[in-house]
Amino acid sequence: MIGVETLDELLEAPHYPNPALIMAGGLGERLGALTRDRPKPMLNVGGRPLLETIVRNVVQQGFKNIFISVNYKAEMIVDHFGDGSALGATIQYIHEAERLGTAGALGLLPAHSDLPVVVMNGDILTTINYGALLDFHNGTPAQATMAVREHKVHVPYGVVTTSEGYLQTIREKPTESWFVSAGIYVIGRAALDHVERGIRIDMPTVLERIVANKGRVAIYPIREYWLDIGRMEDFEQAHAEFHEVFL
Repeated sequence: MIGVETLDELLEAPHYPNPALIMAGGLGERLGALTRDRPKPMLNVGGRPLLETIVRNVVQQGFKNIFISVNYKAEMIVDHFGDGSALGATIQYIHEAERLGTAGALGLLPAHSDLPVVVMNGDILTTINYGALLDFHNGTPAQATMAVREHKVHVPYGVVTTSEGYLQTIREKPTESWFVSAGIYVIGRAALDHVERGIRIDMPTVLERIVANKGRVAIYPIREYWLDIGRMEDFEQAHAEFHEVFL
């Protein structure tokens, strides 16, 4: 015998010391009146705030060192979650005095470790395995990893290609497919050099700067459930599917 592992130990969720940053400072203007008196991450989906589902999911997967970036109606988020102890986490808040874009909060993180940061938008419902994402990132030489989702569009017409005014091909009702950003990332500490403190910047710009400086950004396709709640139809879909996905 060389060792013993109990069933409880095997079933216990791993613990990751890496910080998790949830971006929750946006206005959510596309949802109209729904976000007039509350930030979009605090809209109720499945009987509780969307942001609470995100936090619970992150904590259950072993990420207990959580930062939440806040701006619009920040007090609602702070009052609801407090220090995070009720959910088994330690929550700290990054207060954006003005909206800093989708990556600006990275520049306000305390530089207390060299661990990569798991970053996610605060308006996403997903069952992604964050630990698997982080392990994937750590197994690459990349400065950052972007989670992506396959997006398909069915064109209900014959698509024509031409050259100099003459027909080349006809593709009847094709389905086109692209990878789109899933709003979930792993950001290595070296990548934070591209984010200036207190300066507005969006995540695509950060990733483009990495590539422009001959760094690497890895791509991680999501196969699990994923829904970006940006439009009213997405919000309605989240309500319809919540209890099927999040038991």
